[in-house]
Amino acid sequence: MSKFGGSNSKKDVPGISSGSLSDIVFMLLFFFMVTTQLRETENKVIVKLPEATEVAKLERKDLTSYINIGTPVKHLQGMYGTDARIQLNDSFKTVDDIRDFVAAERDALSEVDRSFMTIGIRADEDVRMGIVTDVKQELRRCSALKIMYAARKPGGDN
Repeated sequence: MSKFGGSNSKKDVPGISSGSLSDIVFMLLFFFMVTTQLRETENKVIVKLPEATEVAKLERKDLTSYINIGTPVKHLQGMYGTDARIQLNDSFKTVDDIRDFVAAERDALSEVDRSFMTIGIRADEDVRMGIVTDVKQELRRCSALKIMYAARKPGGDN
């Protein structure tokens, strides 16, 4: 008689406990939800930012609403042409729609932050200045006086 049971005896291997599996899955899910940043808007215009020598970084990006001005991306040029377009959030708009855009963006902010709201203009370096001037005039009419122009450092990419 063998004390450890010989080669004839087979022991049952216990199954893997799945009690903590749900905890691990939820920890991973929570981790990816916290660390992932989703793009707020889809770029529908091509914007190659102009170069600028005096570039300053924004303090609070959450108080900035962007107006993109440029030619539509390749797959949208058949529908919208190759002239410069204004993109507000995820759609093409006209200069007349800027007033509603600014009002909606202001309403989304708290009362305290409304006075710090900034409009960022991302205009392609080859876009005509007339459309940028029209946007600026409309921003002035709706009292959006804090305007920032997006630019890149010399020699850098977008």
